[in-house]
Amino acid sequence: MTWHRVLTASAWVGFSVGIAGAQASTGGQTTAPARGPVSSPASSVVLTPQQEQTLLEDEGQLLHFVSKVTQLPIKAPVKCRFVSRQEVSAELRKKFDEDKDTRRMERSELVLKKFGLLDEDFQMRPFLLRLLTEQIAGFYDDKTRQMTLLDWVPIDEQKPVMAHELTHALQDQRVGLKRWENQEIEGTAKNVAQDNRHIANDDTDTAREAALEGQAMVSFADYILAEAGHPDRTLKDAPGLAQKLESNAGDMSGSPVLARAPLVLQESLLFPYTYGLAFEDAILTKQGTERAFAGVLEDPPSSSFQIMTPAAYLRNRPVPLMKLPDIHPLLKSAGYVPYDVGVMGELDVSMTAELFGGLPLARALAPEWNGGVYYAAQRKDASAAEKNTTASLAIFYSSEWKQKDSARSFFHIFEEELPRQYDGLKRRRDEETDPDERVYSTAEGDILLSLSGKSVWVSEGFDLAMARKLRESVDRVNAPTGSGPMLQAHAAPADHDLLGGLVESISQFGVMRAALR
Repeated sequence: MTWHRVLTASAWVGFSVGIAGAQASTGGQTTAPARGPVSSPASSVVLTPQQEQTLLEDEGQLLHFVSKVTQLPIKAPVKCRFVSRQEVSAELRKKFDEDKDTRRMERSELVLKKFGLLDEDFQMRPFLLRLLTEQIAGFYDDKTRQMTLLDWVPIDEQKPVMAHELTHALQDQRVGLKRWENQEIEGTAKNVAQDNRHIANDDTDTAREAALEGQAMVSFADYILAEAGHPDRTLKDAPGLAQKLESNAGDMSGSPVLARAPLVLQESLLFPYTYGLAFEDAILTKQGTERAFAGVLEDPPSSSFQIMTPAAYLRNRPVPLMKLPDIHPLLKSAGYVPYDVGVMGELDVSMTAELFGGLPLARALAPEWNGGVYYAAQRKDASAAEKNTTASLAIFYSSEWKQKDSARSFFHIFEEELPRQYDGLKRRRDEETDPDERVYSTAEGDILLSLSGKSVWVSEGFDLAMARKLRESVDRVNAPTGSGPMLQAHAAPADHDLLGGLVESISQFGVMRAALR
């Protein structure tokens, strides 16, 4: 079951002001409507039965508005219900207990900690439950094909939520979201064929989620414009408006739980809405509404690279793809079992570079990414308690870059992060074979970091001899026949990249208020 949701609507005022500012900067005359005080997520005020009935009566009109915006036909009415805060809390907890995406997210949590993207003591599940309880304001369920509205969201904040969620209903009627959106390959890869199937089929769920939410954000923005007194103006007609809305995203002044979240989680939460909106805006501007909605649903983007670079999607530009050799016999002989494998995509590079080196460096490095693959293995003899710690894992990450200078920059930011990630880090210079190799000892095993031309290799946890064998095997199978890695077909189905699994899992629950400012 997939939920497509909007979270608490206390940001509509900020969103409207953002539209007003963007319109002013582009010659428009829009002014933000008066809305009264912004509601608190903890508000105990609930809608009256009469207010709920009014909204239900307006649903059909809103559905036709969204159909006009998206040019997606209405094939059936959309069921709608109102629920209380207690009912939503119970449903969230049930979904956390039963949903396969949540279980995958919990498994990925340990890998993210091993990479240094999350603190060792950070607990994903309780944090997300607090965040979602604070934020959620409505959702569409593609299993029941029903839109759920929340009775504590003020009535004048309900319709933007409805416009967003009714977009998901029309997407569902067009392509069947349960099948369309969930393309991942389930289970842990057990052999080299499964490894490379995971890699070749990676990253698309992230891209598809961003496309869906980007489309819903277009409907949301067009509804706000109409409500502000400009029914004939749309996002497409307002140059710069999408960029203004994207720049406003990230304002967490009304989201104390999100403001305390790790950077990687903040960025993962916002990615489908900020980059999804930018992606859809680019398609709208260059090729029109039909291509931006029905066209994207019929020919979806295949990677975060294409979401972050819409021109690559429009040109049908292939995505760089790396392969893995058969490392399973080597892992087995060393006492490891497979844990996780996937692509390190442009989204992963952007977030890693921002966390380790700052936003300017991330913006410079991400477009220079030219392929990457990671692998995580777990010690077979680890105790049950140890299996919940990063000490039980060993990982490697091989990446390719468009320029040697970009590879060197990434090499250095990874090296500079190691002392913050590992206590007692000790460099073993006498075991390094060239100036662009680093060997370290840690309490969790050896680290091998190396730079070769446009390639960067990172191994954490494997002993040095094992790390070198793995590097040689991966380099050999990815040796270029021309230049750069293999290329992945444009529309391949996918599992998830390193952070894409987190993006896709979290986005099942809702759009952040910060994304709607």
